[in-house]
Amino acid sequence: MEIRVLKYFLVVAREQNITKSAEVLHITQPTLSRQLKELEEKLGTQLLIRGNKNISLTEDGLLFRKRAEEIVELADKTLNDMKNSKEELVGDIYIGSGETDGLRHIISSIKIINKKYPNIRFHIISGDKQDIIEKLDRGLIDFGVFLDPIDKTKYDYLKIPAMDTFGVLARKDSELAQKEFITKKDLIDKPIIISRQTTNDSNIMRWFGTTPDKLNIVATYNLAFNASLMVDEKVGYALILDKIINTSERSNLRFIPLKPNITIDMYIMWKKYQIFPKVTKKFLGQLKDSLE
Repeated sequence: MEIRVLKYFLVVAREQNITKSAEVLHITQPTLSRQLKELEEKLGTQLLIRGNKNISLTEDGLLFRKRAEEIVELADKTLNDMKNSKEELVGDIYIGSGETDGLRHIISSIKIINKKYPNIRFHIISGDKQDIIEKLDRGLIDFGVFLDPIDKTKYDYLKIPAMDTFGVLARKDSELAQKEFITKKDLIDKPIIISRQTTNDSNIMRWFGTTPDKLNIVATYNLAFNASLMVDEKVGYALILDKIINTSERSNLRFIPLKPNITIDMYIMWKKYQIFPKVTKKFLGQLKDSLE
């Protein structure tokens, strides 16, 4: 299976039109149609539903698009690493992370490396824990930033000298906004907005002392900013990490810590036995100097 053909398929999936796709790829329409047909025959399944004007993806086509994107991205990254290994510290470093103020410690190392070697480019890939683990395991990113609990057996890691604190994001005019701390009793009958992974987070569920089905969870979020919008619109109270949402005097929102408080250790991790190109080794060395 050629990378070139995967790129053809991804363009067709994006443009949803053979004629437009052929123009984008600078090849003839019959050539493109033949390549796609041969791809389907090789896979033994139909990927495209060919209409009179537009093309859509079958269920297998949707799955294959995700896999093709990962394969092309990994191939491009590998090619770039090989090319840059022959040059003097030019290349790309990919870091996956959720939303956390602790990322500042990593950014400090990025700033130092960027000043010394301006041709090294950094890419921060946002996502929740499961997204980042999947990308790290597939080799799509070099490093992942994680909060406990996290299984570290497959990875090497450095502990980040910071701890994230959980609390409640509330509107300043809400019932709970004037409290110094939020207890389980305060929240047990309130509408709660939680992150997508919190239902599997033993820290939070242990604090509540119950299971998710016993809570009044009205919404979940993947990005903290979206949670803050729901709080601002009075959907409910969001369980969230400190210092990632603006709660200044001009904001309608206030962050209130939990009692007993929940503080969480943080790590930057990479695959064991990973062989890094020169630019990534240089950055890892800077991380060790800064964090250890």
